[in-house]
Amino acid sequence: MQNTKLLLTSFTFVGLLALAGCSFPGVYKIDIQQGNVVTQDMIDQLRPGMTRRQVRFIMGNPLLTDTFHADRWDYLYSLQPGGGERQQERVSVIFNGNDQLVSLSGDFMPGVSRDEALLGKDNGTNVTAPAKEGEQPKSEVPAKPGSLLDKIQKDVDGVETVPVPTPQPLDTSPQ
Repeated sequence: MQNTKLLLTSFTFVGLLALAGCSFPGVYKIDIQQGNVVTQDMIDQLRPGMTRRQVRFIMGNPLLTDTFHADRWDYLYSLQPGGGERQQERVSVIFNGNDQLVSLSGDFMPGVSRDEALLGKDNGTNVTAPAKEGEQPKSEVPAKPGSLLDKIQKDVDGVETVPVPTPQPLDTSPQ
C-alpha cells in the first residue's frame, strides 16, 4: 500500500512537471518565416521598363500570380518570432502589356529605407535615371593610403584566381 501511494505520487509529480514545461516561460519557440524575403537592396535595383525576366532575376519567383490580373505579381513575407507578434510585408509589381515594369506598391519604395523613413532621417539615397549614352561616368576618388578602404582594395587586387578542378569521367566500360 505504501509503495502504491509513493508510485502514484511520483507519477502525479512527473505529470505536473511535464504539463508545466509546455507553457514554461523559458521554453524556446522557433521563428516562423513564410514567403519571399524582399530587401530594400532588391527594390533599389528595380527600374521602370525592366522585363519580367529581369524582375524575376532580382526578386525571385512571385508568391502570388493572379490569373485575373496577369500583369501583377505579389511578393509576401511574414515573420512570427517565437512567442511574438506576426509581422508581414507586401510588395506588388505591375507590368504593362509589353511585359515591362511600370510600377510597384507596398511596404517598400525605391530609395527609401523603411527604418530611416520611420525615424524621419534622410539616408541620402536617391533614385536617378540611368546615364545617357554620351555621358561619361564620374570617376571614383581613390582611397587614402593606410585607410581601411585602401587595405580592402589591396586585398581585392591581390587575389589570385584558382582554377576549378575538373573531375575525371567515370569508367563506364562493362566488366
